[in-house]
Amino acid sequence: MRATGRGGGGRLVSLVQRVPGGRAVMTYRREWLTKDIVAGVVLTTLLVPQGMAYAELAGLPAITGLYTSILCLLGYAVCGPSRVLVLGPDSSLGPMIAATVLPLVAADGDPDRAVALASMLALMVAAIMILASMARLGYVAELISKPTMIGYMNGLAVTILISQLPKLLGFKVDADGLIDECVAVAEGLADGKAVGAAVAIGCGGLVLILALQRWLPRVPAVLVMVVLAIGTVVAFDLGDHGVALVGVLPEGFPPLTVPDVAFDDFGPLLAGALGIAVVSLADTISNASAFASRTGQEIRGNQEMAGVGAANLAAGLFQGFPVSTSGSRTAVAERAGARTQLTGVVGAALIVLMLVLVPGLFRHLPQPALAAVVITASLSLADVPGTVRLWRQRRIEFLLCVAAFLGVALVGVLQGIAVAVALSVLNVFRRVWRPYGTVLGRVAGLPGYHDLRSYPGAEQIPGMVVYRFDAPLIFANAKTFRDEVTRLSRSDRAPVWIVIAAEPMTDVDTTAADVLETLDESLNSRGVHLVFAELKDPVRRKIERYELTRTIDERHLFPTLEAAVAAFRDRVDGEDGTADPSGPAGRPGPR
Repeated sequence: MRATGRGGGGRLVSLVQRVPGGRAVMTYRREWLTKDIVAGVVLTTLLVPQGMAYAELAGLPAITGLYTSILCLLGYAVCGPSRVLVLGPDSSLGPMIAATVLPLVAADGDPDRAVALASMLALMVAAIMILASMARLGYVAELISKPTMIGYMNGLAVTILISQLPKLLGFKVDADGLIDECVAVAEGLADGKAVGAAVAIGCGGLVLILALQRWLPRVPAVLVMVVLAIGTVVAFDLGDHGVALVGVLPEGFPPLTVPDVAFDDFGPLLAGALGIAVVSLADTISNASAFASRTGQEIRGNQEMAGVGAANLAAGLFQGFPVSTSGSRTAVAERAGARTQLTGVVGAALIVLMLVLVPGLFRHLPQPALAAVVITASLSLADVPGTVRLWRQRRIEFLLCVAAFLGVALVGVLQGIAVAVALSVLNVFRRVWRPYGTVLGRVAGLPGYHDLRSYPGAEQIPGMVVYRFDAPLIFANAKTFRDEVTRLSRSDRAPVWIVIAAEPMTDVDTTAADVLETLDESLNSRGVHLVFAELKDPVRRKIERYELTRTIDERHLFPTLEAAVAAFRDRVDGEDGTADPSGPAGRPGPR
């Protein structure tokens, strides 16, 4: 019986150790406790105002931002592999949530329906993340290149900033799309709709946050601004002077709730969930990589997806909305001394205590102050130096950045992420479709063969051209390859051998194989031979499987360029009567 008990205990310990949160508990050190608690208190001062602000950015009641913050922190603490990564409502996801949910809400803007839709959206993001983790699809984050991501985030920053201007200035607009919103804001200002007290609170808060972040980065800028804004509202009774306030938050904690959503809503929600999952995954991997490099941790992309999925699952079941990692909040926790996810658990517990004990704490918080919080977050999304660097270093990628920016700004936030992904994929295809190709030659004092464009004086062997094609040979570029080789065969050098430096060729598909067969037959009819050097073994096996060796002589497949050159020299010498052209020198060596 005792042995059975120990076995059961061992199995329980093994089960606990499989969960990241369980491993963290079993390896926790007592000296970390004080630092984690202090960091949790500091983190809470940022979680509360940002949570409420990002909820309203998503078109949801402010309280849902606090519910979301609580549950996602607890969910990631159990299932997330990173020791310090902080999850929560995010400024980059807010517009995507709003773009998905608000069109589905009835004309009267029923907040309960909006919350249900947002919660279902979180559950769908969770399902996508968990399934992707099980399928080990962490590489999906690489579908968005950095230039297109910069453009997407720049567009998002502008979109968020414009959308928050009416709230910052104390009035509302009825507009859809960036251009319409800009026109509506300008018309509102021209009509005198701006509320002076709201402008003072909002713009003053914006300047204060930016100033503190610039000159006193260790001071909790958002907390200072929120406290001063509440104090100003109370002191001057600004609620009666046209300044909108958050009001009293609902008391207590939300019950476990399965969102009630109509079947017709699942299609639009799924489209939004896919876009949110891609952005959240890219954000998570980049933040996890950045902070892991500082702490010496190893990145586990698939586990990160599972952790973010668990966080979204927990939020979705308690009236929350989709979440992602936050670089700014993680940095705050790290600077405050956070050692483990206990920091997030402390933050979640403090928010719960606030909701239970003092739900009216933020009733005098002005809406323009929340707009200032969101605008400062949007400014952090923009990467102007990165955009300028693209302009200076690579114009084609700058154009991709601009196209992604315009996709978000003019087409829409959700459509913008589709544009960003499509542009990234098309850019890869463009490089394969029109790859770099060059003739190689010998350079005195340098081993190997080198690009004639870089070394115009490189030596070429009479009767032979060495050509390098820097891409897999596939349907998209096979004709480009054929045309360039044909051009070389008719050049003034009149080559007998055209040697393909094939190391960059990682693949040959069936379409390319047919083109190669026709090309080789055409060259042979004119006394020119197509020769391959440095073919990778998997590619060579494909060539043999395609039965290309019926036309391409197996003796014209060489392991190295040097072997091909030596065979050609022996062939020339053989024609002069000094060597046998079909001798061993012409046979391919082992690879």
